[in-house]
Amino acid sequence: MIPQKMHEMFAKPNHDEASRQEFVNDFRVHLASRVFPGTFPAYFGRVLPAFVKANGREPKDRHEVRKVMTKDPFYQLWSAMQRNSQEMIWDSVIDSVERQLPDLLKKAKDLKGQGSLTLNPDVVVPKYHTAADIHLQPGAYHTDSGPDDLAAGAVYDRGTYIYSMGGLGEGNDGLGRILHKFFRKQYPDMKIGRVLDMGCTIGGSVTFWSTQEPGTEFHAIDVGAPCLRYGHARAKVVGGNVHFSQQNAEKTSFPDASFDVVTSHILLHETSRPAIYNIFKECYRLLKPGGVMMHLDLPQAHGQSPLEGFLWEWEIYNNNEHFYGQLRELDMNDVATKAGFKPESFKVHQVASTWDDGQTPYSAENFTFPVYVGVK
Repeated sequence: MIPQKMHEMFAKPNHDEASRQEFVNDFRVHLASRVFPGTFPAYFGRVLPAFVKANGREPKDRHEVRKVMTKDPFYQLWSAMQRNSQEMIWDSVIDSVERQLPDLLKKAKDLKGQGSLTLNPDVVVPKYHTAADIHLQPGAYHTDSGPDDLAAGAVYDRGTYIYSMGGLGEGNDGLGRILHKFFRKQYPDMKIGRVLDMGCTIGGSVTFWSTQEPGTEFHAIDVGAPCLRYGHARAKVVGGNVHFSQQNAEKTSFPDASFDVVTSHILLHETSRPAIYNIFKECYRLLKPGGVMMHLDLPQAHGQSPLEGFLWEWEIYNNNEHFYGQLRELDMNDVATKAGFKPESFKVHQVASTWDDGQTPYSAENFTFPVYVGVK
């Protein structure tokens, strides 16, 4: 596993905290590599034959698989341990953040660097954020526990690294690396003056972009104030230049035709069906003629086998990713067309989950990310 880079704004764990965090990471690696594979012989050797015997056919979809697979004792064992490991992530990280929070708040105030931070207390955090704590992170990404709070961002920085088992790289910016590499492969000569990243959380992806495109003005938005505060401070210490602002991606304050590129890095699956339509419409409004929209996200259900579709939805039912189910069902061509993109100017690309140095997120699963690309 690649060690996480502990920058100046990082809530560095002491010896005991580091031991707990490393145990949780190793436990998750063990579950992914040694326990989870047992779900396949459980299904094909026990669950599927029983279903065929009872029904005279195989399950027609993931919903039928769910009804029988969730009753299997081996699947229940893995699922319970996986859920517990997710709760353990936050338990192991929060202690480090709470212990150092006063120092982190002071550092954030004293830091010098590029970029800016604009918060708007009138922004209403949408229901798809407040309905449940996403990924079980206590308070999710938006809860303020005090003035100038950034705890949610600091917890997210370390917690996401453990969640991905180090797969997002030492800088937690693997998704930004993947999408930037894809962008420059598709548009090697495109000159970009302004870029917007939607749903940036702590800005790891957009901050990486800003280090690769000198002279470009980068903006990043999110509804979570503590993540934006942390992201702004984090960008300063890692050499990024990003203007962070608290806004809802469904309707921003930016003028029409003000960006060359609009991106997001696994935002859509954490929103709702109406929100996805609104976000695509907002992207179209914000793009200059010839501008490019790119949303990297998790796979949809289309084309997956019943078993694969069922397994991909574990997070929906067990890890508070409730709205991912809506993205999985959507016709993204319809979403893009209704937003204003011409059918011939919209395409879904499948992008390998690796970047130039061979690092890969979620390497145990070895999958590709869909990237929804529209050109205005």
